[in-house]
Amino acid sequence: MNKKLFVISGSSGVGKGTVIERFLQQNPDFCLSISYTTRGIRPGETDGLNYFYITNEKFQKCIRNNEFLEWAEFAGNLYGTKKQFVEQCLEDDKDVILEIDTKGALQVKQQMPEAVLIFIKPPSYEELEIRLRGRQTEDEETIQKRLEIVREELVLSHNFDYIIINDDLDNAIWQLENVIDGEKELC
Repeated sequence: MNKKLFVISGSSGVGKGTVIERFLQQNPDFCLSISYTTRGIRPGETDGLNYFYITNEKFQKCIRNNEFLEWAEFAGNLYGTKKQFVEQCLEDDKDVILEIDTKGALQVKQQMPEAVLIFIKPPSYEELEIRLRGRQTEDEETIQKRLEIVREELVLSHNFDYIIINDDLDNAIWQLENVIDGEKELC
């Protein structure tokens, strides 16, 4: 049976990480792709679990060697997905979930047209703003930058194969399972 790459994107604060985490708890046979970054490791993070943390020089070398399926700069740091990991999971007969930003997802679709793009959307822009502010982890300037990115992402979401509205966590997980099950039946 052919396995698939499922690329999941959504705005900051939409809950995509929680949706994916709960989905993977119920579906442990999926590979979760771990991105590479030049960003410093934060307290509570683990190299190889949250990200693979590498130097800017190593990241640039990977770019020159065309090792990334997608990569982008965000807030002065580089983030990317190695082709080799995704290809190896698919060769090992495992479906892959990749959680990345919207622009990165569209880059993946260009390189792997068979990838399934899923966008997790907030119930409304206003609700997302409430969620971002409720975190109380960022200053006003950062929140405003995130909200500008959200507007761009919502426009780009129309290029995705599926859109899931996360207005209820259990329902969003159920929708994700249905999308993935439906796509797997097409194999």
